[in-house]
Amino acid sequence: MSETNRLLCRELSLLAFNSRVLAQAQDTRVPLLERLRFLCIVSSNLDEFFEVRMAYLKREHKQRPNLVLDSGKTPAETIAAAREEARALIREQYALFNEELQPALSEEGIHFYRRRNWTLEQRAWIQNYFDRELLQILTPIGLDPSHPFPRPLNKSLNFAVELVGNDAFGRASGMAIVQAPRILPRVIKLPPEICNGDHGFVFLSSILHEYVGKLFPGMEVKGCHQFRLTRDSDLTVDEEDLKNLRTAIQSELHDREYGDGVRLEVAETCPAHIYEFLLGHFKLDINELYQVKGPVNLVRLMAVPDMVERPDLKFPPRTAGLPKSLSKGKSVIDAAAAAPVLLHHPYQSFEPVVRFIQEAAADPDVVAIKMTIYRTGSNSELVKALLRATQAGKIVTVVVELMARFDEANNVNWAQQLENAGAHVVYGVFGYKVHAKMALVIRRENGVLKRYAHLGTGNYHQGTSRIYTDFGLITADGDITADVNTLFLEITGLGQPGRLNTLYQSPFTLHTMLIENIEREMRHAQEGRPAWVIAKMNSLIEPGIIEALYAASAAGVQIDLIVRGMCALRPEVPGLSDNIRVRSIIGRQLEHSRVYYFYNDGEENTYISSADWMGRNFFRRIETCTPIEDAALKARVIREGLTLALQDNRQAWLMRPDGSYVRAEPAAGGEEMNLQEQLWAQYGA
Repeated sequence: MSETNRLLCRELSLLAFNSRVLAQAQDTRVPLLERLRFLCIVSSNLDEFFEVRMAYLKREHKQRPNLVLDSGKTPAETIAAAREEARALIREQYALFNEELQPALSEEGIHFYRRRNWTLEQRAWIQNYFDRELLQILTPIGLDPSHPFPRPLNKSLNFAVELVGNDAFGRASGMAIVQAPRILPRVIKLPPEICNGDHGFVFLSSILHEYVGKLFPGMEVKGCHQFRLTRDSDLTVDEEDLKNLRTAIQSELHDREYGDGVRLEVAETCPAHIYEFLLGHFKLDINELYQVKGPVNLVRLMAVPDMVERPDLKFPPRTAGLPKSLSKGKSVIDAAAAAPVLLHHPYQSFEPVVRFIQEAAADPDVVAIKMTIYRTGSNSELVKALLRATQAGKIVTVVVELMARFDEANNVNWAQQLENAGAHVVYGVFGYKVHAKMALVIRRENGVLKRYAHLGTGNYHQGTSRIYTDFGLITADGDITADVNTLFLEITGLGQPGRLNTLYQSPFTLHTMLIENIEREMRHAQEGRPAWVIAKMNSLIEPGIIEALYAASAAGVQIDLIVRGMCALRPEVPGLSDNIRVRSIIGRQLEHSRVYYFYNDGEENTYISSADWMGRNFFRRIETCTPIEDAALKARVIREGLTLALQDNRQAWLMRPDGSYVRAEPAAGGEEMNLQEQLWAQYGA
């Protein structure tokens, strides 16, 4: 195999992941409204793909057109291949929505009414809605020398309106732009009494198409065409010009809404002269146009499942369990003092993590709390507890990562509130995102300070903790808590990195530790001893790790990788990766935990971590990796995080050498095994 194709293209791998998500929407075994939700998730993921990856490639092509990426392709070649795959995926999406999901929903009494099918009653209600809710809010902009083309916000819904006639001032530009403000719902639910008792919905775009003429009295509407512009959403903060990171981020957040265009979406009915005009205005070429057969932006349908009370068309509700050590309201700190507590979310509740901080905030013996915030949501009970702790006079230190992509606004808001309350708020180390998930509580017990820590694979976000699978450890172990304290000192202060007792960290020791563990398994295999590496993560694209895995495979190490998303490694290539198997699990929960396992001659070194195996996680982020040494907890992490995932034949996809995937199937006569259902049955209700 040539040196240029040892690694797969990360962008194509990311699109392949979204194809697997779309397969959930295509799967008739998935409840109908959940299929619609998966369809929307694909659209949301594609938005981010264009905002981030395609925008990056476009910048690279402009600045370094001859750059050869890790995949062996230039930026232009990668853009062309990614566009082809993205177009195929989008066509598949809309075909599914138009030809399968809409008819199936309609059979269940859930209708998306097109204008031509409105009844007289519906039309009267919709016209009244336009007059009452829209007419006074919408601001049409006629295009003429005194009214230049407005700057549409990133991913906003807009309409190009063709007009005939002169207005009150004699103007006849022939074109106007109408922007749909984000405060307006994109899907409007109709009263059941005008839908024969069914659930009826109408798109905001349909209402505007029908009644846009009311915005231009005395003129004829020749055409009304929806469009949506996706912009480059990368935040760039120049360290040399930086005086206040928070202020700089706030400025960048505004600018993000008006970044360079990377994609123009229009309906397939949009005439060429309109989309050519829009492409020219946004400085895009014809290859950056995406025409769709249906409503522009399927993400707008995400609200529909929550607007329809049909439990039979949704996943059955689940109630997370609690460890026995925390049942009956027992103190989390007391439980951790007795033995380390391992939590596997969402099967086990995230509530103990919240209680851990809430107890510390209320406990008069707690003197200090330290915590990282990467993603935490807009209504975080954890941050509220930190605010109460500050008001109670405790020393509260919070490392807020202001550059957490698409959560910057939330984090800026929390940082301001925490600073105003008197907490020590730091923004990490410039140039290194603080992606580690860790909290430290320092408590005075019998005149001596004792530390308690939480370390996790996922964010301190109560919302995503019900959707994402993650491990978290709450412990009073002296070595671990001392290391967590050292990490906080490194982030908030100055000086050389401290020597850690048991944790590994990026950007200093984690990558090296992983390479050394892989090489040790390789030596064991060469000596004829059993050798095995298992790892679970979201993405695997770092070339150094991949090459180490290739070498280990050639030496006879058995390697099983559970990679939900991007994977640049080619598995099962003769002479390169014969002993490497890769699978991806896509199901009701989003597989998010990072778990690493090295057999090590029977010692079974097992770790949970915040880091994927990507260059940014190893070299441009601050990450943690925690060994699980308690025998019972280690057995749980191995079984729940790895073994069951390798046995799953219901949600698992098996990766081929060319980067494509096929569904795992039960062996002939074998039973179906669903990892997530097995864990819900074990822990939840």
